[in-house]
Amino acid sequence: MAVLENVEPKKVFQFFEEICQIPHGTFDIERISDYCAKFAEDRGLKYIQDEVKNVIIFKPGTEGYEDSEPVILQGHMDMVCEKTPDSDHDFKKDPLDLYIEDGYIRAKNTTLGGDDGIALAMAMALLDSDDIPHPPIEAVFTVDEETGMGGAIGVDLSVLKGHKLINIDSEEEGILTTGCAGGIRITTEIPVTREEKSGTCVKLELKGLKGGHSGSEIHEQRGNAHKLMGRLLHRISEEMEFELVDIQGGSKENVIAMDNTANIVAADAKRVVAIAEEMKEVFDNEFMGDEPGLTLTAEVTGEGSYHAFDKASTERIVTYLIVCPYGVQGFSRKLEGLTETSINIGVMKTTDDTVVTEYLMRSSVESLKQNMRIQLEEYAKLIGAKTTIDSEYPAWQYDPDSELRKVMERVYTDMYGKAPVVFAIHAGLECGMFLGKRPDLDCVSMGPNMCDIHSFSEKLDIASTERTWDYLKAVLAALK
Repeated sequence: MAVLENVEPKKVFQFFEEICQIPHGTFDIERISDYCAKFAEDRGLKYIQDEVKNVIIFKPGTEGYEDSEPVILQGHMDMVCEKTPDSDHDFKKDPLDLYIEDGYIRAKNTTLGGDDGIALAMAMALLDSDDIPHPPIEAVFTVDEETGMGGAIGVDLSVLKGHKLINIDSEEEGILTTGCAGGIRITTEIPVTREEKSGTCVKLELKGLKGGHSGSEIHEQRGNAHKLMGRLLHRISEEMEFELVDIQGGSKENVIAMDNTANIVAADAKRVVAIAEEMKEVFDNEFMGDEPGLTLTAEVTGEGSYHAFDKASTERIVTYLIVCPYGVQGFSRKLEGLTETSINIGVMKTTDDTVVTEYLMRSSVESLKQNMRIQLEEYAKLIGAKTTIDSEYPAWQYDPDSELRKVMERVYTDMYGKAPVVFAIHAGLECGMFLGKRPDLDCVSMGPNMCDIHSFSEKLDIASTERTWDYLKAVLAALK
């Protein structure tokens, strides 16, 4: 029996569970794209599967809605793939191992992909139905949203007749998102020189941090493993000389780094172990219980000759980790509590002659976003590093005249006796990219309650999903 077989709304969770059986991490989207195309083909619905594997499915309006303006429902197919350090899950081939706990759907030791599988599931439940009143539907399923928004960049919106777009990629019920931050992804390549170094190698491993979404959860001041490792290395350098052999960690620039591992050749291995223990106590004291899974270990791995960074290169990397920016850089002056500008160092990798870092910076103010870019570029210049912009996407500005928002506010108030919260978020949504292509679009984002997205603690609220589904149906019924 399917895990979600008896969970309401049944059709929504039927499709969600089917999606969870198909590997669909970012850049591994061919199978999920083909699944969406076959879904349309099996139901005799017109669809387009484009060159980058976006899928657009069209369904006529139901009785009484045949001549209504089409409504665009939109979500993305890809998910962030994160797992616990001890998990043997293979995101390239294994289905997600779903279970229900305390009213939430979770996946064992991995991300769930509620972001954004629930959007596809709700849209499919509508496309599959024959008894839900709705205008003509244009369902747009994009690829590779989580890294670079490649699907939104590549999609041809000229095939759509609708102007009202409901994006189902928000994570808080009762909040209508009407704006989002823009972002820049930047890679920094820091040059290093190596030399043969004899001595004792110590493996420093920091892991078990909460991680999470580098936009919507950046204000929670979660630990970033790269920054913490930089502090540990700096603390060691205060007592002795050492040389880095390599340093790496993190998985994606839009995920707060949960792990970092560095191998060093140290003059006093025993003292390194002691310093690591001391810094673990420092970090625990600073987080005050907010990072209960944090572990920090120093393991002596042996003596020998190592192809290590020279002294100058080691100092360059340690200094960079200390001074490079991370976290909230400013809050909105207009919307209380909204993060305005932030930066996340998400990935570190070591090659033969470089240490590579990958960042995502966000801001709802274009000039501040560009200023953050300039700061990072200037930091890099100081140490002779090179920066590359991998992708950039615009902010989505609030539209005070949005007709769609007004309808959605009215329907919510009628259903629940209170007005929804109208808000902007500090995260990237595809609406900004779509508006760049089609300025005439009227966009609102919504979704059910989800917690800890982009981390292996991710969970989807079942009751909230049912209420959100009922609300979506009521909104469509009102758009006659």
